[in-house]
Amino acid sequence: MVSFGSQVDFKVPHIKIRNLNKFYQVQGKQVHALKNIQLDIPEGKIFGIIGKSGAGKSSLLRTLNGLESISDGHIHIHQQDLASLNHAELIQLRQRIGMIFQHFNLMSAKTVYENVALPLKVSNFPKEQIQARVQEVLDLVGLTDKADRYPSQLSGGQKQRVGIARALVHHPEILLCDEATSALDPESTSVVLSLLKEINQKLGITIVLITHEMQVIREICDQVVVIEGGEIVESGEVWSVFSQPQQQITQELLNLEQMDLPFALHDTPHAEDTHSIFKIRYESSLQHSPDLKVILDQFEPSVHLYQSHIDSIQNHLIGTWVVAVPKLDIEIETLQQKLKQHIAQIEVLGYARPAH
Repeated sequence: MVSFGSQVDFKVPHIKIRNLNKFYQVQGKQVHALKNIQLDIPEGKIFGIIGKSGAGKSSLLRTLNGLESISDGHIHIHQQDLASLNHAELIQLRQRIGMIFQHFNLMSAKTVYENVALPLKVSNFPKEQIQARVQEVLDLVGLTDKADRYPSQLSGGQKQRVGIARALVHHPEILLCDEATSALDPESTSVVLSLLKEINQKLGITIVLITHEMQVIREICDQVVVIEGGEIVESGEVWSVFSQPQQQITQELLNLEQMDLPFALHDTPHAEDTHSIFKIRYESSLQHSPDLKVILDQFEPSVHLYQSHIDSIQNHLIGTWVVAVPKLDIEIETLQQKLKQHIAQIEVLGYARPAH
C-alpha cells in the first residue's frame, strides 16, 4: 500500500491504483471527486476505506468494478488494466468482483433462493449447477431455512446476508462492500462483520469495504486508508493508525477530539493556570505491555489522571491518557525523548487550573 510516497513491501498487489482522478459535472461546474489516488490493496486481506460523507469513498469503491468511469489514471486487477477492457471483458471482470450494497438491493417479488440464483440465471448456468451453488452459499451465510422466504419476511441482518450470498454466487475473488452495515442494528452488524471475516479466512477473498464507522474498521480490517476531500490523507495497518493518528480527520473519526474535562483549557498559560494538560498515547504488543510507573515517574512531583482508555487491536494494546501535571514550563521535546521507548505520542492539550 502506498502511504505518503513510501512503498510498503507487500507481494504483488491484488488491486493497484495509480494517479487516479475522477471529475464530475455538477450544475455546470467541474467537481474533482478523486485526486491523484495511489493505492495498493494486498490479496486476501480485508481493506478498509473510511471517511466522512462526501469524502469520495463511494466513488473510489465503484471505480474498482467499472461502475464509475475514471477521468484519468489506471486501475489494475491482478495486473489487468481496467481501462483496456472492452464491454464483454468488463462484464467478465465484474463476475470476479462481488458487490454488497448498503440497502441490500433485493428484488421484493423474488424469494431468497431466486434472489441469490439470479446472477447465475442471467449468465445461463445449467439448473443443476445453480441449485448446487445457491445451496452452498446459503449454507455459508446461515440462511438455508430461509430459501423460500421473501425479503419482506426477513430482518435487516438477514437481508444483508442474502446480499452477501448473492455476491458470492459467482465465486468472486474480490468482494466490495458499500457501507454494508450502516443500515443495521448493532447485533446484526456484529453478525455481518463476523460473517465477512469468516468468508475472508475460509475462502481467501480480498474484501474492500467503505464505511464512516471506525468500529467497523477496528473489528475486521487488516489495513485502512482515510480519505478526505477526494484525497488519501492517512494509511497503514489498523493498529498503527489507531495508535498514532496523524491527521485531524482521523482523530475526529476515532472520536479522540471529544473530551469532557471538568475544567476550561487554555492554549497559552493564564495567570490562574497551575497545570499543564497532556495527552499520552502508547502502544505495545499484547505480550509486552508498557511499564506505567516508568512513564509516570517522568512527571514530578505528581500526576492527576482525568481520562483513560485502552483497547486491543490486531494483537496490540493501544492506550490513551489525559493527565494534569502541576508545572507550566515542561519541555515537550525533552519529555518525548525520555519516553520514546515507552509511548507512541505525547502532546500538550493546553493549560488549566484543575480542582484537586
